[in-house]
Amino acid sequence: MKAAIIGAGIAGIASSIRLAVKGYEVDVYEANAYPGGKLSTFANTAADGGLYRFDAGPSLFTMPELVDDLFRIAGCNPADYFDYIRLDETCRYFWDDGTRLTAWADHTRFAREVETVLGEPGQHLLDQLADSALKYDVTEKLFLHRSLHKLGTWIGRDALRGYLNLPKLGVFSTMNAANERRFQHPKLVQLFNRYATYNGSDPYQTPATLNIIPHLEYNIGAFFPKKGMVSITDSLVQLAMDLGVRFHFNTRVDEIVTEGKQVIGVRIADLRLKSLPPSPPTPRLLPFDLVISNMDVVNAFRKLLPNANQPERILRQPKSSSGLIFYWGINREFAELDLHNIFFSNDYRAEFHHLFNQHKLYDDPTIYLNITSKHKPDDAPAGRENWFILLNAPNNTGQDWDGIIAEARQNVIRKLSHVLGVEVASLIETESVLDPRSIEARTSSSQGALYGNSSNNRFAAFLRHANFSHQFSNLYFVGGSVHPGGGIPLCLLSAKIATELIDAQV
Repeated sequence: MKAAIIGAGIAGIASSIRLAVKGYEVDVYEANAYPGGKLSTFANTAADGGLYRFDAGPSLFTMPELVDDLFRIAGCNPADYFDYIRLDETCRYFWDDGTRLTAWADHTRFAREVETVLGEPGQHLLDQLADSALKYDVTEKLFLHRSLHKLGTWIGRDALRGYLNLPKLGVFSTMNAANERRFQHPKLVQLFNRYATYNGSDPYQTPATLNIIPHLEYNIGAFFPKKGMVSITDSLVQLAMDLGVRFHFNTRVDEIVTEGKQVIGVRIADLRLKSLPPSPPTPRLLPFDLVISNMDVVNAFRKLLPNANQPERILRQPKSSSGLIFYWGINREFAELDLHNIFFSNDYRAEFHHLFNQHKLYDDPTIYLNITSKHKPDDAPAGRENWFILLNAPNNTGQDWDGIIAEARQNVIRKLSHVLGVEVASLIETESVLDPRSIEARTSSSQGALYGNSSNNRFAAFLRHANFSHQFSNLYFVGGSVHPGGGIPLCLLSAKIATELIDAQV
């Protein structure tokens, strides 16, 4: 059996591994010259020749067992390909008024920090993490490991447990409302509200069910791959190739070719394939027994399946937020900073109102600052740091991004300079920028949205496209724009769900 996978994002790579293990002959077609999609890397060179390496996209690694599982199902030892550490510090938080708080991996230490810095009873924090664990335990098997679009998901023991615990899931409250009931201090409310941004949503609109997200970071843990985030991509591509998967780069798929209720193959745009391992020229129309699309589902239907019935209700759902990223080579080290750092806005509600209601960037944005050289020193020259600065940004609706970028840059420099007590602008040696336009162009993400549809209503989980096609019996979908959602863990789970559905179909 021959399978084609469109897109070498992390879900496409994981799907290729799972299919190869099942005995499929797998070809992966990628329009870019590199694998990984958003999970890729690049480097900038300073005037003196110093090299700064950056992970281009995702910077937080959680649920490493989902990566390890791919090696294990292939009969391999994960440590032979990929290694990582568990972080003692989850994140450092900064506010303009001088407040600084460290979120420790150790719950007792974190609770003590909350009491000391904010005067918030530590038990409130422990209760929040226990509630997050409960939400995860109730919903994991039901929502994360199965298709929501199959009847079998909604019957049985796991479904019954979900129904019985429905009042505890926070479906009918917002994340912010739940956090305000839990915590006394507004800064701690703000800290836990930020987890809505992990799937590009608004804490003042998204249901409190998403308070499940901190469980991944605090209860399971935050991790760091020893060779950087891109080593997730690199190690899985190597595993796939060891299993016989063929990757074809610089090769855009123009059409998913259908006949009746079946997919019969794909039509490619470029015959000059850059393949690993090298392969001879291939015909333009390539026949396959099944196809998995790792392309954003909106563009998959609009561009690759223009003659198919378009699932308009799903394709027209509001999109998640995007991101504006500055990659700066900084000519200094900062002891007060760690791998993950957050500099909060003074008015979080106003920031999200600008983001989702006005489709603008707020002039006092919350800044996420990631510095991989803290754990991987060769990512920056000695005595310097590689700063990855992410701002939550509206998705691309035709804004004046050049103007937005220029203004945001000044706002970021002003805020960081104030909090850190140093003129940051003078320290910037190298700079690159990624904005919603370039995210859309490089990853085919509709409107540059980072997580597909937003989750700003209680039914959002049901308004993501299924991992299978209702029209074509041998067409499947994976990645952040379909169930169960965006981010590395959910993309990996989408590959698990889709390939298990293939088993059921066969």
